Amino acid sequence: MTELLLILLLPLAGFLVNAFVGKQLPKTVSGIIGSGTIFVSFILSSIFFFGFLNGSQQKIDADVFDWIAFGDFKITFGLLLDQLSVMWLMVITGVGFLIHVYSIGYMHDDEKFHTFFSYLNLFVFFMLILVLGNNFLVTFIGWEGVGLCSYLLIGFWFKNQNYNDAAKKAFVMNRIGDLGFLLGMFLLLYNFKSLHFGTLQAALTGVEVSHGLMITITMLLFVGAMGKSAQLPLYTWLPDAMAGPTPVSALIHAATMVTAGIYMVVRANFIYVLAPETMQFIAIIGAGTALFAATIGVLQNDIKKVLAYSTVSQLGLMFMALGVGAFSSGVFHVVTHAFFKACLFLGSGSVIHALHGEQDIRNMGGLKKWMPITFWTFLISSLAISGIFPFSGFFSKDEMLAAAFEHNKVIWAVGSFASFLTAFYMFRLVFLTFNGNFRGTEEQKQHLHESPATITLPLIVLALLATVAGVMGLPEFLGFHHWLKGFLSSVIVANPHASAHHLSHSTEMALMGLAFTLAIVAIGIAYVLYVKKGNLPAKEGEESGIGKVIYNKYYVDEIYDMLVVKPVSFLSVFFHDVVDRIFVDGIVNYTGKFSLMVGAQVRKLQSGYIGYYLLVMVLSMVAIFAYAFFNG
Repeated sequence: MTELLLILLLPLAGFLVNAFVGKQLPKTVSGIIGSGTIFVSFILSSIFFFGFLNGSQQKIDADVFDWIAFGDFKITFGLLLDQLSVMWLMVITGVGFLIHVYSIGYMHDDEKFHTFFSYLNLFVFFMLILVLGNNFLVTFIGWEGVGLCSYLLIGFWFKNQNYNDAAKKAFVMNRIGDLGFLLGMFLLLYNFKSLHFGTLQAALTGVEVSHGLMITITMLLFVGAMGKSAQLPLYTWLPDAMAGPTPVSALIHAATMVTAGIYMVVRANFIYVLAPETMQFIAIIGAGTALFAATIGVLQNDIKKVLAYSTVSQLGLMFMALGVGAFSSGVFHVVTHAFFKACLFLGSGSVIHALHGEQDIRNMGGLKKWMPITFWTFLISSLAISGIFPFSGFFSKDEMLAAAFEHNKVIWAVGSFASFLTAFYMFRLVFLTFNGNFRGTEEQKQHLHESPATITLPLIVLALLATVAGVMGLPEFLGFHHWLKGFLSSVIVANPHASAHHLSHSTEMALMGLAFTLAIVAIGIAYVLYVKKGNLPAKEGEESGIGKVIYNKYYVDEIYDMLVVKPVSFLSVFFHDVVDRIFVDGIVNYTGKFSLMVGAQVRKLQSGYIGYYLLVMVLSMVAIFAYAFFNG
């Protein structure tokens, strides 16, 4: 238990040191403290992980202290370590450590270097709380904590108002989703008197519960996941989150915050299997998000925006897998995606670093000659996300698509087309960035160079992981044991609504071959268009037709602005200028003026003349006697 608390408290300690004394420390020391605390957490997480592997480690479900008690309710601050949470621990601390090391080189010249590392440490701390909580409320603390840290990190360069707007957008969008999460928790607490995962699972096992109640609870919890993991219609904050420094993009989009929704649904899988309608809805939303975001990614020209929409699309595929009941497949892709997407984001940062802030791929080209390490690691990760054998994405993505095919052919077709587009836009990005002639300025060309070791070493490690991580889930039909499915078997319950029929080995091989072929065709199309023919994306403002609509992201932000932002702004102005200023202020002000007016008249009665007072006294006595006489 002590080691488990250390995993949590070390990043918190790193945050406190850098936040309060980091300014007095040399940048190198500040970076070592920030990175070292995460590394030690990773070592401790690895010990627990290998303990589960060899059977020496048992599940830990322990209460640290009593937190809330009222009536019959009691909620504790407790930690849960099992096979699911330890997988997330490995990803968060492992990939998180590499991102911290990368940040030492990438952010070295920033005047608020120590502040950046304190925010990174705090982010990891809250993410660890999220995955280690043994009840929904502790998980929700971490859930809200990473939301706060994302706001701080996205708006880190706060002198740029656009970055501040992006941070506020992420914060508000996530609060919308979090309302659903809260309502779902309230229903669980009201109906089952507990938020503890184990207690809830025991209460729901072998007991008849209201089907409508389960649908309502799971839908509300999923609304939270839609916000945190950027699913339709709450996805628009995530591409704008590119405003933050590139390590932030890697941390949020690859290993931590955006996977929180996936984690929550998998952790609550024993609830979701009781609501097949909700799972169907999740599958539809996931597949729809995957395709929608992939089409936008096809025509984006900002190197980080392409990767951002890719993340939205990949998250959609993960939710598609969860919706069809393939929980372990979704987790499998979370892990492989963490490796290759972190590598891609950090690779894009290496390019931006070399080009002194340039992010438009129309002003790049030919960079593989100057940046070979960045190029090869970026290429490997692009092959992985495209689903090319033998890289990790080939195994995890095909497994999700096979599960979708077994469940619903339409959902499978949508997911397959989204995967086809993924291979196309990723190699469009590779070819326009690293192939051909350099299209930037002469000054940029003179200063082109490979990034320092603090940047390239994390890229190499992540590229290696993206290459070999597929061994966690080698196909069973080839005679292999699906290690990850067995590892998570004690956490993921059997789905009572799942089909009893399973795909034949020949069908699985055919689906795998089809997915591989589609990816190769997509890469071939991108090669013909952008290498052989040398096509370039349209210049800003020259887009036309459907291409203009897609380039402008289907004008979803503009629609939200028209339907939500402007009406709310109008109401705020109305309530300020009319309700508040005229009615509220008017009532208060005129009440005061009336009191002053009455006081001014009453004050005249207090003249100070004795004769006047005697006259008033006599008149008053006459009035009293007259009243008594006529009413006597």
